[in-house]
Amino acid sequence: MKHRSVLIALLAALAAALVGAHAARADDAQGGKGVVFVQTNQPTGNQIVVYDRADDGILSPAGTYATGGNGGAALPGTESDRLASQGSLAYDSKHKLLIAVNAGSDTVSAYRIEGDQLTLEDVLPSGGQFPASVGVHNDLAYVLNSGGTGIVQGFLVTKDGLESIPGSARSLGLANTDPPNFLSAPGQVGFTPDGHQLIVTTKASTSSIDVFEVDHDGLLSVTPVVNPSATPVPFAFTFGAGRLVAGEAGASSVTTYRVGGDGTLADPRSQTDGQVALCWIERVGGFYFVSNTGSNTLSSFRIDDGGQPVLANAVAANTHPGPIDLASSGHFLYAETGLTSTVDEFRVDSDGILVPIGTVTGLPPGIEGIAAK
Repeated sequence: MKHRSVLIALLAALAAALVGAHAARADDAQGGKGVVFVQTNQPTGNQIVVYDRADDGILSPAGTYATGGNGGAALPGTESDRLASQGSLAYDSKHKLLIAVNAGSDTVSAYRIEGDQLTLEDVLPSGGQFPASVGVHNDLAYVLNSGGTGIVQGFLVTKDGLESIPGSARSLGLANTDPPNFLSAPGQVGFTPDGHQLIVTTKASTSSIDVFEVDHDGLLSVTPVVNPSATPVPFAFTFGAGRLVAGEAGASSVTTYRVGGDGTLADPRSQTDGQVALCWIERVGGFYFVSNTGSNTLSSFRIDDGGQPVLANAVAANTHPGPIDLASSGHFLYAETGLTSTVDEFRVDSDGILVPIGTVTGLPPGIEGIAAK
C-alpha cells in the first residue's frame, strides 16, 4: 500500500508538471501572460504605466516608464479625450514593440518589450504637429500628426526600433491649429488587413475617410481617395467580416464599408446605438464594443453576413464618466475614462455580455492611450 501511495503521488506530480508545461507553452505561443499598457499623456512628461493581467482579468501595477517626451491636449483642453484620437498607443506583436505618441513635443517613442518590462529604444520626430495615432503593419508604421494640415509620416519598424522613411510624409490638406480643436482633428490612422492601403479619418474637418495606396517601398500615393462618411464625424475604426467597421460620432453610429482596391468605399451599412458621441471601437471575438463618451456607457454590436451592424446591447455596461480608449486582452475588455482617469475592467462572456470585474485608479488627469497583449 505504501508503494502504491508513492506511485500515485509520483503520477500526480508528473501530471501537474505536464499541465504546467502545456500552460507555459501556451503562454509562450501568445507572447507571455496578458499585459496592459496605459499612457498618462502628461504635459510635463509622458509615461507608460504597465499592468499585469491576472487569470481573472484583474490588473496589477508592474512598472512606470518615461517616454522621453511630453503629452498634449487638443483644444479647448477640458474634454474627456485630450488627444481626440484612437491608437495613440500601439502594440506591435511581430516585433514586440510598443509605440507611443508625445503630442506635446511632436515626437514618437518606441519600446522593446520583454514580458512586462519596457526598454526605451527610440524617441524620434513625428514628422508633423501633435502626433495622435499610430498604425502598424508588418515592417511599416505610420504616425498621424493631427495639427496643422494633418501629416502622416512613415517609419520602418526593425528589431532595433523605428527608422524614419525619407519622403514618406503626406498631407491631408486640413486647416487645423496646433494643438488642433478636438472636433476637427483627424481621428485615427491604420492599415487595411492586407497592408495595401492606409486609412485616415478626418472627424468634423471634412467628415471623410481618406484612403492612401501603400507601395511596395512603403511610400504612399501622393494624395488619398477622399470618401465622404455615411454619417457625420468618422472617428475610429477596426475591421471585421471583410469590411471596414467605423465608429461615427455625429449620429452615434457604427458603419461598415466595403473597401475597393482603388481606395473607394462602397455599400455603407449603418446602425446607431441611441447613445451620445460613439467614438472608440474595439473588436473582441464576434462582438464590437464602442465607447459613448457623452453617455458614460459602452454598447455592443455584431455584424451580420451582409455587413449590416446589429445592435446587440445599447447599454452593455455603464462606466465612470467620459469613457474613451478601449483595449482587449484575452476575453477581457478595458476602458479608459478620461474625466476620472480610471480604467474600468470587464469580462467578455461568450454571448458578448460585459461583466464588471473592477476598476484601476490612481492615474493622473488627462490619460489617453491604451494597448494590450
